[in-house]
Amino acid sequence: MSRAEAKPTRVISNRTTVTQRVVEIWRYRELLVGLVRKELKVKYKNSALGFFWSMANPALYLGVFYLVFQLVLKNGIPYFAIYLLSGLLVWNLFSTGLAAATGSIVTNSAIVKKVSFPREILALAAVGASLIHFFLQGCVLLIALVGFRYVPSPTFMLLIPVALVALLLLASALGVMLAAVNVYARDTQHLLELVLLAWFWMTPIVYQYRLVADRLGENAWLYRLNPVTPIVLTFQRAIYNQTDPVGPAGLRIGVLPADAGPLWYLTQLLIVAGVSLVLLALALKLFGRVEGNFAEEL
Repeated sequence: MSRAEAKPTRVISNRTTVTQRVVEIWRYRELLVGLVRKELKVKYKNSALGFFWSMANPALYLGVFYLVFQLVLKNGIPYFAIYLLSGLLVWNLFSTGLAAATGSIVTNSAIVKKVSFPREILALAAVGASLIHFFLQGCVLLIALVGFRYVPSPTFMLLIPVALVALLLLASALGVMLAAVNVYARDTQHLLELVLLAWFWMTPIVYQYRLVADRLGENAWLYRLNPVTPIVLTFQRAIYNQTDPVGPAGLRIGVLPADAGPLWYLTQLLIVAGVSLVLLALALKLFGRVEGNFAEEL
């Protein structure tokens, strides 16, 4: 028997269940780790500064937004650098992971056409690489915390892992779904750039949540239909750790939900995580139905 005959054959079938696809992804977990490493190496290939560029991104945004919102528009939020970075790092993880995942199948068309493996791993690897960048960018936040001698909330910090899992589930679900759609409709990745730009400004990162929620009153829950908002709020509550800080004029500024305790944040996160799990199951189902024609479309 030849080596080719001895090697197990992977059959692509649109009848594959979601559970089978998850098991298949787990079988190829070492490949997933390898692809994450490849994503990082390719991104900084021939770069003299390497991972420094990951930290330069939030530092540059911090400088620009501090100039515009703190000095020019005078939003009055004390320790604006801490507040901004708490939400900006979350957004960077979500947006860069989702954008890279959407183009992952097309970008790796040579591998997709020649090698048999669960192709959704390419999208998951893109999200995984963004997670590594998130931790690197966290160094900028850590430097800011040390520089300002700022202390996060120990109680709400316990919710950070839950928020991170919810964010990864959301990015993975949308990433797998859009990666499959992008093979057939290449405008998807260009449209996503516009959607992410609008999505960023609909999320309370450079302005305070209460600025919008207080105007909506009892309908503030509508603002939290944006699934990234509860995750950003959790990071801000844990790291920024102030709901109504005192501004330069001695007046209190409503920043985060005033009376919300850890249980309120946990409930919001579990809702996002639950919806993301359902989306991920649907995304895997969709991916399985359309991946059979990837080679022809690529």
